[in-house]
Amino acid sequence: MNKKALVVEDDRNIAELLRLYLEKDGFEVVIASDGGRGLELATEEHPDIVLLDIMLPVKDGWEVCRGIRQTSKVPIIMLTAKGETLDKISGLEMGADDYITKPFDVKELVARVHAVMRRAEGGDAGGEKKLTFDKLVINLDSYELIVDGKRIDTPPKEMELLYHLASTPNRVYTRNQLLDEVWGFDYFGDSRTVDVHIKRLREKLEGVSDQWSLKTVWGVGYKFEVLNQ
Repeated sequence: MNKKALVVEDDRNIAELLRLYLEKDGFEVVIASDGGRGLELATEEHPDIVLLDIMLPVKDGWEVCRGIRQTSKVPIIMLTAKGETLDKISGLEMGADDYITKPFDVKELVARVHAVMRRAEGGDAGGEKKLTFDKLVINLDSYELIVDGKRIDTPPKEMELLYHLASTPNRVYTRNQLLDEVWGFDYFGDSRTVDVHIKRLREKLEGVSDQWSLKTVWGVGYKFEVLNQ
């Protein structure tokens, strides 16, 4: 069965160009020209990936992304005309998996689609992927983060980053290592992506326990520090 892509884009030329390339690549493509319809189709069509423009009528891309993330972990690639760091950070904070700046090379975008989908579908088949520390449970099987007994809504990539760091406590990872090992070697972004996700995780975890913490190793990268390890 073909994978299904939802394209939410109000520029008809861009939407049809994406349809052409994605269908050529074997995708079934559904198009919405405004954010309201895009959010409806995300629920009705159960796409395997969403390509989401930011500047949209009815509902903008931020609102659509938030709405999708309330019920689904479907991979989302944000399309931004500005290419500003603030736009990219906002999309990542709301749970987007990747972003690409217009004008873009369509072949590169299709490559990113496959990279994001591989990451979303990846994971080891065997073994429970659950880590437990003082007042913290990281369950990658169910993508649940339990902090001090409460379930905390956490975007998939934040979960994967935290799980990766906590799997090897006290090991220091460079930003490039984390991009390679969490986002995938074919990720096209930059190291600020890691900083954004660490910042968001710290907001959820800071001060919860004195037995562990997310630490910055200045000039190197990050680690999940556990005392008495």
